[in-house]
Amino acid sequence: MNQGTNVHEFERYTNTLLDKYKVPGFAIGLAKDGELCYEKEFGHRDVEAQLPLSSDTVFGVGSITKAFTAIAILQLQEKSKLSVEDCVTKYLPELKTSNEAYTNQMTIHHFLTHTSGIPPLLTLIGSIKKSMEKDPKFGEDEQQGNPLDAIPSIDTYSDLIDSISKTAFTLLGAPGTEFSYSNDAYALLGAIIEQVSGTTYEQYVQENILEPAGMHNSGFHYKADMNAEEDIAVLYDIREHDGEKVVFRSNNPWDAPAMRPAGFLKSTVNDMLKFTEIIRNAGKVGLEQILKPESVELMTTPYIPCAHGSFYGYGLTIIPDFFGHKLIHHGGDLKGVTAQMNILPELNLTGITLANIAGAPSSKLLFSAFASLHLDKTIDASHLNVQTSDIAPEDLMEYEGTFLSGDGMMNKLYVESGKLQLATAGLPASVLEPIGNDEFLFTIREMPSTLRFIRDENKKIDRMEFVLRQIPKLEQNE
Repeated sequence: MNQGTNVHEFERYTNTLLDKYKVPGFAIGLAKDGELCYEKEFGHRDVEAQLPLSSDTVFGVGSITKAFTAIAILQLQEKSKLSVEDCVTKYLPELKTSNEAYTNQMTIHHFLTHTSGIPPLLTLIGSIKKSMEKDPKFGEDEQQGNPLDAIPSIDTYSDLIDSISKTAFTLLGAPGTEFSYSNDAYALLGAIIEQVSGTTYEQYVQENILEPAGMHNSGFHYKADMNAEEDIAVLYDIREHDGEKVVFRSNNPWDAPAMRPAGFLKSTVNDMLKFTEIIRNAGKVGLEQILKPESVELMTTPYIPCAHGSFYGYGLTIIPDFFGHKLIHHGGDLKGVTAQMNILPELNLTGITLANIAGAPSSKLLFSAFASLHLDKTIDASHLNVQTSDIAPEDLMEYEGTFLSGDGMMNKLYVESGKLQLATAGLPASVLEPIGNDEFLFTIREMPSTLRFIRDENKKIDRMEFVLRQIPKLEQNE
């Protein structure tokens, strides 16, 4: 770490944010040149029993799983079993959309980079439906019925393909032209991995990534896949109750067999630091070459913009200018899970943060650790180098409206007190500050982020790019 770095200041800051977001348990680990250089646990893996965390405590890692799926695809390409330029219909001929020509143009590369044109759909909810129905209820009106009843269950890749094929939606554009984060694409990559490898996705990852990397406490099934029989983080949830946010024990892990390649791996700080070596160390973990250096290059190439100053590779996000360095990262968010993985190859620095509740500031804290402990920046410094500007309130009204995602995320944009405001379920209202070119700056879980509006051929606001997804504007009935 840099001289003069105040670890105590970082830990005070961490405690402040964890208290603000009511996080039961949080673990962080940083490695330099592949060796652990800082690790710390905050809170408990089990609050009620006051059980401590360790660097071997098992947490979910959510969408960081996508990097494992990308590695599996590239390993199969190295063995000439497939090519990222192959059309996905070569392996999934039953996949259909409303645009047959575009469907036939979709390649594995497009799935890896979230550029297939498939918009957000309800399929993730259908895939985890059976798990969600087992969740403990907290302060809910039992008379209201279950909104999940209307959503069909998706239990297999075949169910998933069938659901996508029968759902009416418009593709965002020709494959390769539009970025929108797609759990469906990564789930279908799992189906391709199974078909090409002749084994299940989970077994393939276990035998070709986890075991050779020495990740012995990682897997898709608690206990069955790992050595850690007891050191497992209890899951917690948070709900509004009488105007207050209340954290409650909700130790029913969500699972989704058809979506495991998109976000359902479980791991630990120690294991995930081994995994980051694949990216930092040109595919090598210890003596094991998991991936060829040229495949790591493919993974970490910034193929398409996904947010201001950010690009997507294969299962990884790339920030070319993180205080003058290339940062490779990915987050994960799920019920009982908030994870963040960072790699700064030029500094041989890697890191992981894991929390046992959704909505924790895991990303902010890992970005802050990198910036403050290793780059001599202030504790709350942002790498986003943007200038806000002023827009007249009457001009801001053009951006007003309701934007509804195909996966049910409703976002309301409105002007109040001369500022554009964003209201999204589950998040506090945010003020959007203009930064030009239909882009706005806002803060989500302490992280400065950007939102971009997209216009149609008539220059009218058609959709917005928010939390990596393209979300259409609802037509107003006048």
